[in-house]
Amino acid sequence: MMLIMVIRKAFKYRLRTNQAITQLLRRVAGCARFVWNRALALALAIELERLGAGEKLLGYAELCALLTIWRNDPTTAFLAECPVHTQQQTLRDLGRALHDGLSKSSAKRMPRFKKKGRDLDSFRYPDPKQFKVEKWRVFLPKIGWVRYRDSRPVVGTAAVITVSRRGEHWYVAIQTEHEIAEPIHPSTTEIGGDMGIARFLTLSDGEVIEPLDSFRNLEEKLAREQQRLARKQKGSASWKEQKAKIGRLHIRIADARNDFLHKVSTKTGKNHATVYLEDLKVANMSASAKGTIEDPGHNVKAKSGLNKAILDQGWYEFRRQLAYKLRWLGGTLFLVPAQNTSRRCSACGHTAAENRPSQAVFRCVQCGHSENADLNAAKNVLGAGQALSACGAIRPVAA
Repeated sequence: MMLIMVIRKAFKYRLRTNQAITQLLRRVAGCARFVWNRALALALAIELERLGAGEKLLGYAELCALLTIWRNDPTTAFLAECPVHTQQQTLRDLGRALHDGLSKSSAKRMPRFKKKGRDLDSFRYPDPKQFKVEKWRVFLPKIGWVRYRDSRPVVGTAAVITVSRRGEHWYVAIQTEHEIAEPIHPSTTEIGGDMGIARFLTLSDGEVIEPLDSFRNLEEKLAREQQRLARKQKGSASWKEQKAKIGRLHIRIADARNDFLHKVSTKTGKNHATVYLEDLKVANMSASAKGTIEDPGHNVKAKSGLNKAILDQGWYEFRRQLAYKLRWLGGTLFLVPAQNTSRRCSACGHTAAENRPSQAVFRCVQCGHSENADLNAAKNVLGAGQALSACGAIRPVAA
């Protein structure tokens, strides 16, 4: 019996807009932002009382009932001029964010109010009956047909559409679904990888991928542009122009990083059927060292620079991309506990802090084995991953 796998993939295109279409897109996004802020203000007042009384938290159904009242209220009748489905999806996102923020088992923060110009504008159509997708154009309710730059064909059946603004341009992301036979990876090799700052990725076979450092390369230019913004009168035409220039620079940094991560993850996923990586807790590693007034932190400036370098690498995004690309190819990704992988000798297994005389050098104090510290760690990740996966102690990362 042939096994079938459903692939969900998003195709993102830049919309070809004019002034009229841009105004409609902004109106729909603005209504979604208004619904979010109004529902959040009401929820914050109610949730605390319900938590104290041990009652159920405010849910999506209750929020949608409020939305119906708002759309029929003359003071907020402008909401009815925009699609109800996009506003319902905003409330669905808010309900999930409130649940995660109030849950003791979740590490996520409470949702915050959205501000025009600070938070990116976006809205979502969750039902294929609400939109139409054709070559070169897409139909959006209460907006009409909008052309887009057809850079590649859409594969599969469109299921969800998300419209978002990035900088000065609007984009449409078409999420599709299509079925394929369960893939078999063309390779049979297993590889371990160590991720770092000096080296983005070191594989256990000796391959080294140098970091891009997209933010570091443009950090000085970004600082100069931000200084120029600070000297301008807030709200003036030149201030808005300078702010847009800084926004384009941020987009350039993000695009360069994303392009780099896609290329590395694609290459790694195609060459190896099974990949083992360290289970790095990026949020904990990049936490601030400032501390509090009563208990101030130490080496704050140095830790701030380290945090900046860690976040510039995009480790979590690389891991996410590699997981789904391996899944599409029939491969698997495992995450291995990172404890002692950099201190353990890959030759004899001796573990000691003294094995690392410097950041780049590993020299075992017991057997004398010496090699690059990142390569030694990658070999340890491979060995530990194979042992743990064989006994079922770790499971493949879900794509």
